Amino acid sequence: MEAPARTASHSAEKWSPSSDASDIVKRIHAMLHPRNIVLVGATDKPGNYAERIWNNLIKYQYGGGLYPVNAKRETIWGVPCYKDFASLPDKPDHVLVLVPARFAVQVIRDAAAAGARSATIVTSGFSELQDEESQRLAVELQRAVRETGLAVTGPNCLGNLSAGEKLFTNIDDRIVTMEAGPVAIAGQSGAIVMAIRQALEDRGVGVGYMVTTGNETGLETPDLMAYFAADPSVRVIVVYLEGVRNTKVFREACKAARAAGKPVIALKLGTSEGGRAAAMAHTGALAGSIETFDAISTREGVVRVRGLDELIETTECFVHADPPKSNRLAAVSLSGGKRGLLIDAFHSAGLNFAPLSASATEKLAKMLGPGSIVGNPLDAGFAAVVDPSVYMQSIKVMIDDPDTDIVIIDAELPKAPHALRERNLRIVNDMAGAASKPVVYISTMSIGFTEFTKGLRKSLPNIAVMQGLDRAVGAIKSLIDYASLRKVVPEIASSSNAPARAMLEKMLKSANGAAALDEVASKKLLKAYGIPVSKEEIAQTAAEAVKIAKKIGFPVVAKVVSAEILHKSDIGGVVLNINSAAEVKKAFNDITTRVKKLKNKPKLEGILIAQQVKADLELVVGASLDAEMGPVVLFGTGGVDIELMKDVALAGAPLDADEAKQLIHKTKAGVKIKGYRGKPALHEASAIKALVGLSNLMADAGNRIASIDVNPFLINSKLGVAVDGLIVLNNAAANKAAGH
Repeated sequence: MEAPARTASHSAEKWSPSSDASDIVKRIHAMLHPRNIVLVGATDKPGNYAERIWNNLIKYQYGGGLYPVNAKRETIWGVPCYKDFASLPDKPDHVLVLVPARFAVQVIRDAAAAGARSATIVTSGFSELQDEESQRLAVELQRAVRETGLAVTGPNCLGNLSAGEKLFTNIDDRIVTMEAGPVAIAGQSGAIVMAIRQALEDRGVGVGYMVTTGNETGLETPDLMAYFAADPSVRVIVVYLEGVRNTKVFREACKAARAAGKPVIALKLGTSEGGRAAAMAHTGALAGSIETFDAISTREGVVRVRGLDELIETTECFVHADPPKSNRLAAVSLSGGKRGLLIDAFHSAGLNFAPLSASATEKLAKMLGPGSIVGNPLDAGFAAVVDPSVYMQSIKVMIDDPDTDIVIIDAELPKAPHALRERNLRIVNDMAGAASKPVVYISTMSIGFTEFTKGLRKSLPNIAVMQGLDRAVGAIKSLIDYASLRKVVPEIASSSNAPARAMLEKMLKSANGAAALDEVASKKLLKAYGIPVSKEEIAQTAAEAVKIAKKIGFPVVAKVVSAEILHKSDIGGVVLNINSAAEVKKAFNDITTRVKKLKNKPKLEGILIAQQVKADLELVVGASLDAEMGPVVLFGTGGVDIELMKDVALAGAPLDADEAKQLIHKTKAGVKIKGYRGKPALHEASAIKALVGLSNLMADAGNRIASIDVNPFLINSKLGVAVDGLIVLNNAAANKAAGH
């Protein structure tokens, strides 16, 4: 008997948003569940988009009204063709815009005036082109969409799928399984989104929704994510992202999906070169768009994959396996060699097979017979040759064992009818349906699915069936990581005080278009935000430098102060280990001379004489304004080898103390801070304070600070202090003039 499916109820056509649902959710529902569809620009020229879409709507028996519109035709495709919206037998609901770009804007306005609620603009020729006319049309279209309030996908897209409505306004002529499955897909690239749908269906995974968003003049991919999060028929959300335009909307959609227990599996294109160019400090060079995207989106429940194959395996895993209670793995194989491959692959991902409980070990020992080795993974091959029932009994013991959280079976689906294997698969499917843990079949290599395989796979809803060991391991790791996320994460607000915020506003105002604050001003602002800084004063003469050094106490450091010199050590602007008045004078004069010889003639504002702190570890703490994801903070191993080591971790801003601690513990520097190989623990509290302060500063500044670089932040067992600091302002004109 077939076990009940794990997947959510697939009754999309019966669901409608509640009265308190967001406006965007209700508008998208109207688009995916329309009363009728109007094709504006209908033509029977062979092979054109309009005809291909019409054929799909007929083939899959869309149940609403279908109305072609073309002022020059009375009939088309064997049905009446209407001249305009006014001549339709019913008020238009969803409009497909297939006219040339120069007519599309007026079609949108006319459609809204006639009562339409949504539109898909298949037509291209807007912002994807660089000529002046296309850009002008893009602006006009954006204004029309905004003013009419229509739910619009496109332009330059390939249409949508709403399986529960048998709606397929797409040009794809491959066979579509029109069943309201548990997966929803959205993304800008029609070709990629369509390929994902096809690959999932080839694997027997149903797709309930597919939306191609094109240029995203109206609805953007995060808007669709919010809708899918609210729809009870959706279990897994799959997105292809070329960029994140509105960070707030994206994060809110991610939170909605996480609260609903629905993973967002994302294929993210590229990195943001613009974001890197905007950040001139070391932090900006290390915090690229992909790394920042991961740091922020993972916290919100997004699983980023690196390619389409990985996306398919990960989707398969999440559709058919619930997140486990913990990470204790168990596996059954019929091959000693494959057992070894399983051990190596999961170990490489940081996962290991758990010891079985005493009762499970005892049961397996009795089954396998004298001299057998009971281990996890279990090689049941030899015993199964003697008694085939041992194999299924072993799987049951693993599933029933309270000391296991995920059970992996090394096997693939048959390509043709096979009575014994089919029987075994159905028995395991029933076991998995009754269990409170995921059961996953893994074939160590990718194999093709025949029509028989696809049909068999659909009859096994309670087990995940994965191909390719490395991809399967990555997907299972994502499933485990997702299980550790809290459904609701409290919002963290800036915890800065009023004096700090007042100083920020004063300094930003007095910067007067400068590219950056100099070190003195930077560290003054950092200190106001609670970031520990070293004792120091600025000197204008060698005699003044000596006086300051004696007051601070030797040894001291001398550093150039100039907002136009971002990396002081590169030009010989830093002198360490100064232990006498004579050395102070020499350092002052040497640095001054070097600055005067620079070709760009930077303005010298003085020489900073600072306390030299004895450090057990050099750290970097910093922040950057990512072009897509907004403010992000960074922590890791610092000093002159920062780019070489690349031991850094990132998180969105602002942070609280707990999240700052978690960030520290993601790095090798964090291991050293806790006390490494018998060495004393270092002053972690100062690093936490610095990270929280930096994150508050970035949050308070909005988009006015491009990056903050505190490198090095020196730490020992008693204290941690910022001995250098650079705040780069988000002033594009000044940065360009400075050559950064």
